[in-house]
Formats: sequence, structure tokens, C-alpha cells
Amino acid sequence: MKIRHIAAVGFMAAAMAFLQVSAAAREDMSHVVQMIPAAVDMETKVPAGSTDEDGPGNLYALSAVLMDADSGRVLYDKEGEVARANASTTKVMTCILALENAHGDDYVTVSKNAAAQPDVQLNIREGEQYYLEDLLYSLMLKSHNDSAVAIAEHIGGSVSGFADMMNAKAKELGCTDTHFVTPNGLDAKDGGGEHHTTARDLALIMRYAIQNETFLRITQTRDYSFSDITKKRQFSIHNANALLDMMDGVISGKTGFTGNAGYCYVCACEENGKTFIVALLGCGWPSHKTYKWSDTKALLKYGEENFEYQTFWKEPVLGKVKVENGVSEELGIGVPVYISGTYEVAEEEKEQKLLVKNDEAVKCKVSMAESLKAPVRQGQKIGEITYYLEDEELCSYPVLAEKAVDKMDYMWCVDKVFHDFFH
Repeated sequence: MKIRHIAAVGFMAAAMAFLQVSAAAREDMSHVVQMIPAAVDMETKVPAGSTDEDGPGNLYALSAVLMDADSGRVLYDKEGEVARANASTTKVMTCILALENAHGDDYVTVSKNAAAQPDVQLNIREGEQYYLEDLLYSLMLKSHNDSAVAIAEHIGGSVSGFADMMNAKAKELGCTDTHFVTPNGLDAKDGGGEHHTTARDLALIMRYAIQNETFLRITQTRDYSFSDITKKRQFSIHNANALLDMMDGVISGKTGFTGNAGYCYVCACEENGKTFIVALLGCGWPSHKTYKWSDTKALLKYGEENFEYQTFWKEPVLGKVKVENGVSEELGIGVPVYISGTYEVAEEEKEQKLLVKNDEAVKCKVSMAESLKAPVRQGQKIGEITYYLEDEELCSYPVLAEKAVDKMDYMWCVDKVFHDFFH
């Protein structure tokens, strides 16, 4: 027993001495290794080309936005965040909600309220029934206000119930200053305020809507004929979106006008592999009905001439991070421990492209922890890779510890001495 006691005391004393020597050695050598900078900036410069520093020129619209449909990024705006009445461009939201919450072969019964809506009307009558899909053509091609209310009441139970659905959907899409009161866009107000949106929010709504194939099919149709369920009344309508026949590449659009809103317009166009959204609010009043076409063409021309798709991924340079109280079997006792980082990014993500202006630069910032305290797990987050376009964050990826680092503490030293002593 006495011999075992003496051996144990000697073993513990050796462990304590080992811990003190290791700490002293690490402190003496700490000046040998220089710290690698914690953050590295990399910049991808877009090739120079012709630019239009003043944007698309003077526009008639009080509010205008040009948006990249792929990313949702605003490429140009003129008072794009200002709330304004938006008239029948509201019907884009009405249509997409109907497509998502009902079926085209639903029977829609016309109420007294729906039949009483002011022009523009399909002139449906109380008690009549129509297929929902037919009313959607009426809604989007000819902007009939009575069809809008009939659709809203069928889906939401009431106009106010449907408005609640519209506002909820707007928030879901990222709209920040939109309030819907009516499904047709007629000027109105309720306890939440006046019916309004912004050019940016309107562009976001259209960006979402064009992802629906049925929405595209409806809004691209030039002429459409249908009847009520009993086939007693026949209707033929023509698409009021004249831009469809003015230029190539128009894939959807919706006009609008009220005395408060003025002429409004939102559309989506494809050109040379690029898809743009244009949203215009307050684009003239009678007799300036054509202003929206000239503004739209100017914005699309600006987008086509000044923005190109570019890949922006560059392999980042990752620094190393010092691990306090860390220990490395490879380096030996007393040598400061630094850990490298790694990342996992799929090849398709590295190849993704962004629509950028000719003079814009994408920057990559690598941020690493200044130091870490042991123990460190393999795969533990130790930094972040972030890409920016101007001041806008595009995407980010975590930097992970390449390997684990144990902590040099009393128990580690005891285990080390015990292992070396007996093996």
C-alpha cells in the first residue's frame, strides 16, 4: 500500500510539472508564429462596357422600377418605395390567389354586390353562374371590375375576407408597403388605410405571378370567348395589354387606371436570356394614355444595354485561427496551435450568374474568428464567406473547422503522462 501511495504521489507530481513546462514553452514560442489576418476582401470586377450613368432618361411615371426577375433585385428605381394607388394592376394579385386557392371549373355565382360594380364591366348579372377560369380571362384581359368581385367573394367569402388574403400574400412575397382593400383596384380605404402599393412591391408581385404557367397562359391570350354556365349569354374579349403586339418578348402584363392612381402598368419581358419586370405608377393622366408604353420601352432598353449575366464566385483565401489552450500531436507540446478552415459549396452554386451593371463590382469578404478556445470540434463554424454587390448581401457560406483540436488541461496532461509512462 505504501509503495502504491508513493507511486501515485510521484505520478501526480510529474503531471503537474509537465503542465507547467508545456504552458511555459507555449508562452515562450508564441512570438514565432505571426497571426494571419482575420478578414480578406476579394473583388470581382465586371468587365467594362458602355454605361448609362443617368439611367433610362426622363420618365413620365411618378414611380418606376426595373427589376431582375431571376433574383428580385431592383436594377433601377424612381421613387420605387413611395406608396401610391395602383388601380387595376391589383388584379395580378387577385388572379394568382384565385389560381392557388380554387379550381378553374369552379362554379362562381354572381352576387348583387358583384353585379353592381362600376365600369369597366363584363355586365354579369346577379344569380348568374360562370366558370372561374372564364372570369379570370375577363379579369386579366379586359380588367372587368365585376368579375374581380365575383372571384373574390367566391374564394374569400367576402371582399374584405379576400382582401385579408391579398394582404397576407403580399407580406409573404416580401412587400413592405402594400395595403389592398378591393380585388379590382378601385380607389378605396378601410381601417388599415387607403388601397395602395409601391412600384417595388408591385414588381415583386408580378415576379411571383409569372412563375405560374396558367397565369402566363391567361395573360398572353389575345382574344377569348366564353359563356355563362347555361350558355344563354356569349362574350368575346380582347387583351388590353397592347405591348404584347408592340414588341417581342412580352410574357405578361396588366394595365390600370383610376382618377387617383393615374395610368399604371406592370409587365414582364424576356430579351436575350434576361427577364425584366417593369412597374409604373402614376404614369400620366388623360389624355396621356401612351406614356406607359414609352416608359416601359425606355426601361427595357436601359436594362438590355447596361446589364449582363456574370458568374461572381471566386475561390476565397481563408486565414487560420489560433486555438487558445489547444494541443497538437503533430506539432508537439508547447507549439501554438492554428486551425485551418474549409467550406462546402455545390458546383451549381459556384456557377450561378447574377445580372449586374457594367460598372458594378461583386465583393467577397472572408471573416474569420480572431481566436478560438479549445476544444474545437471538426466542422465547427469558425468564419463566414459573404458576397456583396455594392452594399447588398447576395449570399453567404459558413467556414468550418478542418479538424478537431483538443484542449490542454490538467486531465489531458494526466492522460498524456500516464500513456507515455506505461507505453
